[in-house]
Amino acid sequence: MDRCRDVRVHHDAQQAPTADSVSSDARGKAVHNAAMNAASNEIARTAARIVVEEGMEYGPAKRRAAKQLGLTGRGDLPDNDQVESAVFEYLQVFCADTQPAELRALRELAALWMERLAEFRPHLTGAVWRGTATRLNDIHLQLYCDDSKSAEIMLLNQGVDYDVGSAPGPRGQPVDRLSLTVPCPALNEPIGLHLTILDADDLRGALKPDAQGRSERGDLPALRRLLDTAS
Repeated sequence: MDRCRDVRVHHDAQQAPTADSVSSDARGKAVHNAAMNAASNEIARTAARIVVEEGMEYGPAKRRAAKQLGLTGRGDLPDNDQVESAVFEYLQVFCADTQPAELRALRELAALWMERLAEFRPHLTGAVWRGTATRLNDIHLQLYCDDSKSAEIMLLNQGVDYDVGSAPGPRGQPVDRLSLTVPCPALNEPIGLHLTILDADDLRGALKPDAQGRSERGDLPALRRLLDTAS
């Protein structure tokens, strides 16, 4: 029994990590994490420039930024909140003279269409709602309809041309998205308007805030409050 205990003690002594090895592992992890954070921040800044200058969505902008920087590992990609923060910083530095007026023009146009589509419970989402939009961004409205075809019928009756596409729905199934081009007199150019058709029941959880207390969308009164605050 004593011989067996001696063998185990000797084996444990061989396997036990030393203070130096633990410290070295911790330093290695810290260096790795710092490198990952630096890569993520660099991708976020590059993606922000692409988002602002080209009006690209966050997902494609992150992937292009990673490819441009040679940082294509999945773990390097920042989340959307990180990119959005970088977008706000970019706008403040490079677009402070133009972006507020462009954002207001897009929000006023969105409000006009939300009034026009009031019966379908329209909610504004995307860059125009979040406050990062420039004249390169489209307007995205979500319509919460009792009848999925009712909005489309209204557009047809009013002679409005549109294309039908699809978008991911809140229940994991694709939903219809109606895309049209509308004039924006304030910007003196046409703007893309996208109407995502959702079920009226989906509105119940639509205004739930995110982890930072912000909503992903807002109705017409909420949009008007943003316009009043900015005026």
